[in-house]
Amino acid sequence: MKKPELKMPPWCPFCGQNIGKPQPPVQRKLGEFNVGTCQCGAIYTSDPTGHNVGAAMVEALVYACNDDWDLAWELEPEKDYLTGRIENYDEITHQVMDQKHIDGRFVRGVLYFVRLHKDIAEIAQRVAAKQSGKAAPVAPVSAGGLPAIEPDRDPKRVRRKANKALVRQLVEAGKLGDLLDLLFDDVKTLWFMQRLLYDPDEAKRWQVAHLIGQVCARFSTRQPGPVSDLLHRLFEASTDSAATHWGLVETIGAIIAGRPDLFGAFTRHLLRYLDHPTTRNQVLWALGTIAGQRPDLIRNTPFYQLFSYLDTPDPITKALAIRLMGRIRATEAGQRIEALAGLETPVTIYENGRPHATTIAALCRQALDSIRSEGATA
Repeated sequence: MKKPELKMPPWCPFCGQNIGKPQPPVQRKLGEFNVGTCQCGAIYTSDPTGHNVGAAMVEALVYACNDDWDLAWELEPEKDYLTGRIENYDEITHQVMDQKHIDGRFVRGVLYFVRLHKDIAEIAQRVAAKQSGKAAPVAPVSAGGLPAIEPDRDPKRVRRKANKALVRQLVEAGKLGDLLDLLFDDVKTLWFMQRLLYDPDEAKRWQVAHLIGQVCARFSTRQPGPVSDLLHRLFEASTDSAATHWGLVETIGAIIAGRPDLFGAFTRHLLRYLDHPTTRNQVLWALGTIAGQRPDLIRNTPFYQLFSYLDTPDPITKALAIRLMGRIRATEAGQRIEALAGLETPVTIYENGRPHATTIAALCRQALDSIRSEGATA
């Protein structure tokens, strides 16, 4: 039987989000390509023939550099930017066709992606310092605490294959470096780590979730695609009402918090699990953890619906809501948090994979300090 034609919308190989149809650039040029911008900041160009991928790559890089050709030629692959591509793209229908044809015509289009590691102004400053022979100024650490680019592994090394026993051994020992080495050898390492989340021991689940977030943060500086695939699997598994949700939402939060610049667009999808009692606290924890790195990602969602959780009778839900409000400096919730400041109810919240014993009153004090500092600088 003839295989059916599978069509799917094109996606960003870095963050995994669906992308819009490439459009002609504002500044028209001879031999130009249609371009687009992903929510994560990646730039992509479309080569409908598949014969001019090199030119499309250059066009995407130059466009990412604000049409500064001199700067674009100074950039170094992997050190300054990552690249990706989606093949079998049909520009007319804005679809990826797995059978490489549609309506009797061949589909050979290619979408080429470029994503700069840093802000273009910071890169321009480094290049200018390099050209003048002076040392480039040390850039301040960003609010997101983004990891440095992971060193490339020795291509002559003996590669290993991941298996359940080996991954479990490395996770239980907390050997982050060894897990990264194994992941660069075999991307199935992420799949085996995900399986370790299905453990009845809550403490172990939090430890695994935190470790997955750390591994993904560093691995994604070189290969964001497999991490994006993992996020999609976690969201899909969280949506399955017949499956256990142990550790899934926590892991999503840990991954996004580790690379909010790359996977921040996934944040808004967490809100869909707030209505489920089995995942509500995990969502509040994830949002609060992401807010610790990028509070703007939470404020860009309909976050006002979260205020009602300050009034819930469940102490853990209340505590996680207070933690979140403090981290986004929600001045709108200041009075409601002040009303809770006398509650000495003990609660345990996990931070960095470990349990942290505190009280609702202590969390209120931290949140109010953060909110007041926001009001003082406003």
